[in-house]
Order: sequence, then C-alpha cells, then structure tokens
Amino acid sequence: MFAHNKRLQYTVRVAGPNPGLANLMLEQFGGPQGELAAACRYFTQAIAEDDPGRKDMLFDIATEELSHLEVIGNIVVMLNKGAKGKLAEGVEEEGTLYKEITGAGNDSHITQVLYGAGAPLVNSAGVPWTSAYVDTIGEPTADLRSNIAAEARAKIVYERLINLTDDPGVKEALGFLMTREIAHQKSFEKALYSIRPNFPPGKLPGDPRFSKVYVNLSQGLGEQTGPWNDGEQWERLDGADALTPVDGGDGQASVELSDDDQAVLDQLAARTASAQDGEPLTGAEIGSADADLKAKRP
Repeated sequence: MFAHNKRLQYTVRVAGPNPGLANLMLEQFGGPQGELAAACRYFTQAIAEDDPGRKDMLFDIATEELSHLEVIGNIVVMLNKGAKGKLAEGVEEEGTLYKEITGAGNDSHITQVLYGAGAPLVNSAGVPWTSAYVDTIGEPTADLRSNIAAEARAKIVYERLINLTDDPGVKEALGFLMTREIAHQKSFEKALYSIRPNFPPGKLPGDPRFSKVYVNLSQGLGEQTGPWNDGEQWERLDGADALTPVDGGDGQASVELSDDDQAVLDQLAARTASAQDGEPLTGAEIGSADADLKAKRP
C-alpha cells in the first residue's frame, strides 16, 4: 500500500524560469540514471527478496526514490513555468517565443511543445523511459553491486547538473538529491558486505584454472601493470601465451552430429559454395560506362 504526502521531501525554490535547464534536468527524471529507474530497480528487488533486513531496506529506498522523482519533476515544472503560459496562450510573437524556448541552442522545445512544459518520462535528449533501465537479476550479491554502481552514476549526473546552474535554490535541491545517492550507496555497501561470503556473486566458485589468470590481450606501447593485473594473486599471460587457448585445446568449435544432420549440412554447403575460379560479372559492372571492362567479361 502506498500513501502520498503532498509535501515534498525537500523544498524546491527556483529563482526563475529556465527552459533549457529544465530540459537537462529530465536526465534524472526519465533517464537511465534517474529516479524512476532507481525506484523500479529497488522495488523489483524488494518484492522478491527473502532476507527480511534487505527487503525492508529496499522498500524504504525504493519509496524514497519516488519522493526524489517528485522533487526533480517539480524542479522541471518550475523551470518551465514561464514558457508554459506564453506557449499555451500565444501572448508573444512567434519568433520571440521560439527564441525564448530555444535560447542558447537548447532542445527545450521538445518538452515545451510536445509535453506542454510538463515533466515527461524522457531523458534530456527526448528518449522515452524504458524498463530496460531496470537491470535486476534476482541475485543479491549481484544486484547490490549494481545498486552501488547506479547510485555512483546518479551522483555524478547530479554533480554535472549542479555545475550547469547558478540558481541557488536549484543547486540546493540538487545537492540534497546528490547527497542521498551517497547515503543509499553506503546502505547498499553495508548490505552487500553483511553477506559472507559475497564474492564471486552467486553460488558457483568458478574454475580455479582461470579465476586468477590475467590475459594481456592489448599489447604494445602504453602497457601498464598494477595490482589489478600483476602480483601474487595473478598468473599473467603475455606475448604468444596470451594468444594461446587457455584450456590447452586447439581453439576450434565443434559439434557431434548424426549422419543424417551431417548429410543435410553437406548438401547445403555444396549448394551455396563459392566458385574459386573465373571473375563473375557484377551488377555494378553491367551498369558501368566502362565498355573496356565489360569487353573483358565472357
């Protein structure tokens, strides 16, 4: 059951209309790192979670993300307020109004004209929101890592939005939303490391022949080593060793077929075989004005 409180979690104070900035804010409304994607990601994890503590945390954070969606949506709408009335009522000359909503080369006409200066579920480029942004896989040790990364990406987007505006009220609200990403990241980190062991994700441990192998497949000028690819924890494959099948096999793909299946495949191969001799005349050459080229063909 959901209940809605008409007060925002954080008070939104916008100094003045700015349609271009409103359009950029949509990145956190209907974009892949946005609040709706986060809410749906954590909600789908919560309803399937069997651990009572994680289930409670995920529901709490999913619900808070909906509150953040409301905050960012209100920022978008407030920034669009000035143009909304002018566009709907046609109180200005067409050229003047168009200049206002496309000032500085922004694409705010998308939200102004198509969505009536509202808060549509699109990103800042006008791409519609999609459930493909929700990457829940149903394994806590994988989903929690994904959540940590999602919160980190969202924080970076908020940082960039903060750097784009000098509106003190908008900066304040965005700073709050950015800070909550940090808090959620901490919660997910604690939940992940409360699972022991939590690496590798899932149940199966992996094949020990390959789990400590680092394959140096980008060789040449600029190669670097560090704890991520060298040291006691790694068996490093360089040079020709890196280009050799690691399982000791011949590196070829094969399948066992019945005699009937093989016969049909041989028939297909014979029918579609490319001739190795001669030089066939192509459609491009038939249409060519080069008569000498045509004359060389049988």
